[in-house]
Amino acid sequence: MIDGTWEPGPAVRWEDAFLSGNGRHGAMVYGDPADDRVIVNHHALVRPNGSERVRPPELADRLGRLQDALLAGEVTAAEEFGAGRPLVWVQPFHPGFQTRIRRDRAPHEDEETAGYRREVDFGTGEVSASYGAWRSRVFVSRADDVIVQHVTDPGLDADVWLDHLLPGAPARLAVGRSTVLAPGGARLALRVGYPGGEQAYTGVTVVRVDGGTVSVAGDGVRVEGARALTLTTRVHRGAGGPGFGTLWSGLPDEEYAALLARHRPPHRAAYGRASLTLRDTAGERELPGSELLRRPESPALLERLFAAGRYHLLSASGSLPPRLTGVWTGDWDTAWSGAFTTNANLNLQISSAAATALPEVTEAHAALVYGQLDHWRDNARAIFGARGIVAPSHTDGESGHTRHFQRAYPLHLWTAGADWLLQPLVEHAEVTSGTPDRRLTGALVEVALFYEDFLTREDPDGRVAVVPSYSPENRPANASWGTVNATMDIAAARHALTTAAAHAPDHPSATHWRALAARLPGPLVNEDGALAEWAWPGLEETYDHRHLSHLYPVWPLDEINPYDTPGEAAAAHRALELRGAENDSAHGHLHHALIAARLRDPARVARALEAVLGGDFFHDSLMSAHYPSRDVYNADAAHTLPSAVVESLVQSTPGRLVLLPALPARYPSGELRGVRTRFGAALDLSWSGTEATAVLRPTRDARVDLRTGDAFALTETRPGRPPAPLELTAGVDRVLTLGPRRHTGP
Repeated sequence: MIDGTWEPGPAVRWEDAFLSGNGRHGAMVYGDPADDRVIVNHHALVRPNGSERVRPPELADRLGRLQDALLAGEVTAAEEFGAGRPLVWVQPFHPGFQTRIRRDRAPHEDEETAGYRREVDFGTGEVSASYGAWRSRVFVSRADDVIVQHVTDPGLDADVWLDHLLPGAPARLAVGRSTVLAPGGARLALRVGYPGGEQAYTGVTVVRVDGGTVSVAGDGVRVEGARALTLTTRVHRGAGGPGFGTLWSGLPDEEYAALLARHRPPHRAAYGRASLTLRDTAGERELPGSELLRRPESPALLERLFAAGRYHLLSASGSLPPRLTGVWTGDWDTAWSGAFTTNANLNLQISSAAATALPEVTEAHAALVYGQLDHWRDNARAIFGARGIVAPSHTDGESGHTRHFQRAYPLHLWTAGADWLLQPLVEHAEVTSGTPDRRLTGALVEVALFYEDFLTREDPDGRVAVVPSYSPENRPANASWGTVNATMDIAAARHALTTAAAHAPDHPSATHWRALAARLPGPLVNEDGALAEWAWPGLEETYDHRHLSHLYPVWPLDEINPYDTPGEAAAAHRALELRGAENDSAHGHLHHALIAARLRDPARVARALEAVLGGDFFHDSLMSAHYPSRDVYNADAAHTLPSAVVESLVQSTPGRLVLLPALPARYPSGELRGVRTRFGAALDLSWSGTEATAVLRPTRDARVDLRTGDAFALTETRPGRPPAPLELTAGVDRVLTLGPRRHTGP
């Protein structure tokens, strides 16, 4: 199966629970017929820890002295800039509780998995499990914003309750319950107060019983002789919040089929916009996910992970984009607070949204960005004494204030974040209308205003110097982390200034922004022939690191590419060759694949994919881990993998289309449908060997430079000559046929 996965047994670990979500609520489904558990998550569930009141440090009056010291060669000067402040992590994301339906008639031990099947349908978002006459079905409704669970079993006798005792739960939670019998069922409520404060969250569940009797028992209800149960659950977080009655009154009390019928169309429409089909799957397509994961070379595995990645990304994006764990966790002790880590992870996770037609993801990302602009303005003023905006490296989704200082991770010195986080919104605008809307244009202007105030220092040659500067999360071999002219910072400044000038040409500072961008230093090629991570003489490289921040000009900016800047592209490729994997973080491998694809290196793309597919990064749920051997539940690999696949097959800018630039040899034939390009056309691509067909369906007129990978050439092109630019007309399909290339070249 492509649009789903299945397992022959219930989940034992919460990491293996199948997932459903609507971008606000998330459900983790074990599918255990004896004790049917569904862990309830919500994007808003973050535990107060004091960080919500922390503001950015007031450091602007010390900035000039720091800049003087760094420019004078004091390589550790930045270590004292903000020193003495305690390290404060953002509010940690946590699970809410689990609904439990514990049956009296449990399967006999030696029959527990005989005939059992647990599966998730990516096309509907429905998770189901069956064993004999028992069946459980769960989905998270996009129409009604509730978690819906339906259990059928003739003569069902079971206890039903809401259980807050999940791994890592603090001992001093203040727990209150309410159980009310109602016609045809009951209403359960659970209010959980955080230790040491008035903040709380509430879960409410309507239990609808078909047949049988219901009575209050223990912390929930006792159901006897029922034919079916339907549980409808919603979470609210706030200081006390509305009364249980108010929350109950907002929950739909309807048949499961009616609820599913309202949910299915919006979910199916979003998920079904794009797809990947690989041929030569040799009958492996119907294997359980756990079995496919033991066959990392199988095209069927990549096929399923591509589909699962889009499904999970869509399901985790709504009120906010995906956290480090998407919108799911089964443990209160979530690594790195389950936050949004913005200096790499978040952008990698959402990188397929524009190309694979998931505007829902981009809209969720926009909600995070625009909801925090006031805090980003505070960061710019307090730390740098500047107008405009500076984004933090971590956020819990509520506060956008910079508060994370460590000697080894001076994240408050990172100035590239606003440009980096706005770039997905720029790409979305290019894919859809072709131009940013007023809100995005306003944010782009604010980034340029920051650089106008911040970029006031020069190097000895009179070029603008970015100081202080920080390359996440690396340091020069012979200097401290905070330094001068990190390549990512330079690229972000140049891109922000030129982009704002292009989209706000009538702004009084537009001409100055262009001039300021022109005075920034160009890329520095080091003694190894590689694009340097710091464009400042004397700073030595640290190659063995998981981040590839200095290759920001290659991906996603496309300012360095093999077509317009071949010399710089060669230096970037050399930097990629020299880059180590450090601790084998999944995001590092897939970031590597994205950049290798832009640099037309299919062998390197293939090795990066192999490292992830063969490194035991995926749980049976097809959600991923941060490290090999399924260590640390983390969505980076699951959500980023579709983007790495797309980039190896199709790349686009507003003026260029690249077909099959870095196709791994392991996947010689297949079809990618529904891709959106940044010049406003949908694209379907099929390939087999060295032949391929692309169908473009433009929504606006465009003139596009067409390029192909080294093995392919447009059949209508005369040998030795590049193809003429494509002239596309809105509403008129264009079919491109590719054959084997007989001459090398771009």
